[in-house]
Amino acid sequence: MKDLHMGVIESRFADIIWQNEPISSTKLAKLSEKELSWKKTTSYTVLKRLCDKGIFQNNKGTVTSIISRKEFYSMQSEKFVEETFGGSLPAFLAAFTSRKNLTPEEVAQLRRMVEEYEEES
Repeated sequence: MKDLHMGVIESRFADIIWQNEPISSTKLAKLSEKELSWKKTTSYTVLKRLCDKGIFQNNKGTVTSIISRKEFYSMQSEKFVEETFGGSLPAFLAAFTSRKNLTPEEVAQLRRMVEEYEEES
């Protein structure tokens, strides 16, 4: 699995891209100034770093994602469960629910997810 990581600020910047893509690098810098109080140079520096990581691409001033938001956070979740719980989703759920009760809606949603998975297998 590709080892990708973003800090909190990088994640906020990435969300701006994902919400507005395709977006010109100029418009991205303006949005970053408005939403993050960044200077144009900061936006371009962070954009280059995220492009170097293979998450986004800047092609002739148009920024688009290589990895979707959903795919990125799925990879992060999978990595967390692997590293923290030996890859065991039941162990993760047991730890999670030991301190937080699931609502009936959440339980129903989990059941639907399992049923959909079983139907696909």
